[in-house]
Amino acid sequence: MHVSFSELYSIIHIHLPMASSLSELGTSHSVLGVMDMPNKPEMEIPEMYVRPQEPPISTHETIPVFDLKTLPCANAIDSELDKLYTACKDWGFFQVVNHGVSSELLEKLKVEIEKFFKLPIEEKKKYEIRAGDFQGYGTVIRCKDQKLDWGDRFYMVINPVERRKPYLFPELPPSLRDTMETYTRELRKVGMIILGILGKGLKMEMKEVEKLFDNGMQSVRMTYYPPCPKPEIVVGLTPHSDATGITILHQVNGVEGLEIKKGGVWIPVTFLQDAFVVNVGDIMEILSNGAYTSIEHRAAVNKEKERISIAMFFNPKFEAEIGPSKGLLSSENPPLFKSMLMEDYFKDFFSRNLNGKSHLDKMRI
Repeated sequence: MHVSFSELYSIIHIHLPMASSLSELGTSHSVLGVMDMPNKPEMEIPEMYVRPQEPPISTHETIPVFDLKTLPCANAIDSELDKLYTACKDWGFFQVVNHGVSSELLEKLKVEIEKFFKLPIEEKKKYEIRAGDFQGYGTVIRCKDQKLDWGDRFYMVINPVERRKPYLFPELPPSLRDTMETYTRELRKVGMIILGILGKGLKMEMKEVEKLFDNGMQSVRMTYYPPCPKPEIVVGLTPHSDATGITILHQVNGVEGLEIKKGGVWIPVTFLQDAFVVNVGDIMEILSNGAYTSIEHRAAVNKEKERISIAMFFNPKFEAEIGPSKGLLSSENPPLFKSMLMEDYFKDFFSRNLNGKSHLDKMRI
């Protein structure tokens, strides 16, 4: 479906906030916009999307790649583990191959997500973000002059199951819902393996990692970035660091756009086919007391091609306390971050706009 820029304004929905609760934060409202517009060079970009960005720098550097079939078997003195821990410090990002999620499942997921974003706007409106909430289809608006990202997104909490919104995951088209259930179940296994390995690097026992993350708060974000006639003056996803333990990103249709900030410059990320990109989130930087680094990243858009991605976010249980792991602390290594209940941390993060590493900075002592 294609809509003109003028029609875009007529399908924007502004909501008044409802009563405050865990999922109804402050006085925010939401915008539902369909951005799969005709890609014509003469089109003017609406002012609410105009946000020129510092251009990326071409480099021969690539984010490290690890084999998840052999990495968990590595012993404490294995050089691959050292490389992984160094990657988490210097890059905050790495790729994993041989992760165990089949190519057939990834192809089915691609088909189902593409079908979802091609649904008529009236169908997708069923999932729009509700007043004062942050889950659903669309973008949350928290201030009058907020600039919008060039992309449609659908974000939802999927675990614990009792936290799922009854009008989101359960109401997805059945084939997408079943495929997503299988995919997220497979990714939970991958996520716990990675969290265990990263915990090992911090001298954390696996039982401590499991106590925090097993059956923890998990969420997904599907994003569709349509082509843009002037990609240099918009941004697909605002520069930010993730407020997570780890994030696992799958580039659904193989079109690249992820860029990370390293050494003060933006670097495009080249994906290996069917690899997952994993990034250290703010919570992991806090747990490691700064030994691992949560890196700013953003999404660029393409002039000719649409880009589709799905990110799965892994966080501690809602009732867990997040702070530097006590086994790391000493008089020589005092805590750099405050401690806070996950539920409070979660609410605080979603009451703010994405803005670099500002949320992590708030946690610093």
